[in-house]
Amino acid sequence: MKKVFAIIALMGVFTFGMTQSVLAQDEAEATEQVDSAAVDSAATEEVAPVEEVVESEPEEAGMYKTIKTKFIEGSAGFMALVAIALVLGLAFCIERIIYLSLSKVNTDKMIEDIEDALIKKGDLEGAKAIARDTRGPIASIFYQGLLRLTDGADAVEKSVVAYGAVQASNLEKGCSWITLFIGMAPSLGFLGTVIGMVQAFDDIQQAGDISPTVVAGGMKVALLTTLFGIIVALILQVFYNYILAEIEAMTAKMEDSTISLLDIVAKYSLKK
Repeated sequence: MKKVFAIIALMGVFTFGMTQSVLAQDEAEATEQVDSAAVDSAATEEVAPVEEVVESEPEEAGMYKTIKTKFIEGSAGFMALVAIALVLGLAFCIERIIYLSLSKVNTDKMIEDIEDALIKKGDLEGAKAIARDTRGPIASIFYQGLLRLTDGADAVEKSVVAYGAVQASNLEKGCSWITLFIGMAPSLGFLGTVIGMVQAFDDIQQAGDISPTVVAGGMKVALLTTLFGIIVALILQVFYNYILAEIEAMTAKMEDSTISLLDIVAKYSLKK
C-alpha cells in the first residue's frame, strides 16, 4: 500500500504541474491568435473588427479557469502550499479507502465454510487454509486463532484478542496524517491572511493614503488564502469522516466475527 500511496502522490504532483504548463501554453496560443486577428483586421476591411469577435465569445469564464485565476491572485507561494496539503491529504485518503475496500469480504460465507470444515468434517487444516486464502483482517484473526486451537480455547481467545488489536491499529494507520493536513490547510490560509494584511498596511504607509485602491491587493491575498485553506480543509474532512465510518463498521464486524469464532472453537472442543 505504500507503493500505491507513492504513485498516487507523484501522479497528483505531476498532474498539477502539467496542468499549469498546458494552461500557460493555451494562454500563449490564445494571445497569438488575438494578435494575428488584429493584424488581419487592419490589413483587410472585409474582416470583422476584433471587438466584435471578443463580444461573440462567452462572457462568463469556466469554473476551472476562474479557480486558476483566483489561485494566482492569492499569492502563488501560500496557495501552492495549500495545494500541496490538498494533494497529500487526498493521497492518504485514497490509500485508506483502497485499503478498507480490499479488506471487505463476505465474512458470513467464510465463517460458514470454516464451521463446516471444522465441525462437520473435523478438518482443522482445511479450516486454516480457508482463513489463510481469504484476504482481510477478519480472516487473519481467524487464522491466528485456528493456529492455536490445539492449545485450548483460552489460548485461542488470547490470540484473537491480541491480534485483533493489531488489526484495528492497522485500519487506523495514516489517519493521523489526514488530520494533520486538515489542520494545516486553514492554518496556511490564516498565515497568508496575516501576511496579506501586513502587505496592505505597508502599501498604506508607502502611499500615505488609505484609499481602497491602495489596500485592495493585500486584502485580496488575505481573503483568497483563507478561502482556499478552508475549502481544502472541508474537502479533506469529508473524506476523513467517511474513512472513520468505514473503520468503525469494520471494527464492529471484527468483534462480531471474533464471537462467532469462539463459538466454533467451543463446539469443536465439545465434539472432541
